[in-house]
Amino acid sequence: MSNEVLQKLQQAILDYDEKEAEQSARQAIAEGISPVEALGAMTTAIRKVGDGFGKGELFLPDLVGAADAMSAATPILEEEIKKTGTSRESLGTVVIGTVYGDIHTIGKTMVATLLSAEGFHVVDLGINVTAEQFIDGIKNNKADILAMSALLTTTAPEQRKVIEKLKEEGLRDGIKVMVGGGAITQEFADSIGADGYDPTAPGSVNLARKMLGI
Repeated sequence: MSNEVLQKLQQAILDYDEKEAEQSARQAIAEGISPVEALGAMTTAIRKVGDGFGKGELFLPDLVGAADAMSAATPILEEEIKKTGTSRESLGTVVIGTVYGDIHTIGKTMVATLLSAEGFHVVDLGINVTAEQFIDGIKNNKADILAMSALLTTTAPEQRKVIEKLKEEGLRDGIKVMVGGGAITQEFADSIGADGYDPTAPGSVNLARKMLGI
């Protein structure tokens, strides 16, 4: 029965079915399936979508749909992990957000979902995040990586501002900074002193692993 539930959970991700993903996650808990195992099943499914996107076989709406489905189920399983005291091995802590003045969320949310699926502990600060809020997030969560998104050319300079603030606070040497978003290029990332850039959400996972030598 447990295998059947996990297969349903995987298929819900592949079908971009948020309601089914949520129901299957609740069913998994009701049947005593390890929430860590259930998260693993979803990770396998979303990796398939990410790989398909990387090969050009799937497109942005597919990636968004899969991320939304996984986002519907993940909080349920994470809450069960907290209740049961079971642990999920973490590859590192990532603080992520869309910079101040920018309220675009899709790309940032996809990156957060994929990083979480891969095994990173992700602290999503949301949108319109100030430099000070990024700094607080890093300090409060002992982050290994800071991930910033900016879709607009007018808000891209905020990424530079945050990096300068990291230097002022004496935090820059202790954290890796990855940037992305529609307004960002490799040239811009280099110019502001970021440690890494990738134009795609699936690519950001490989970048994060590379940054931490995983």
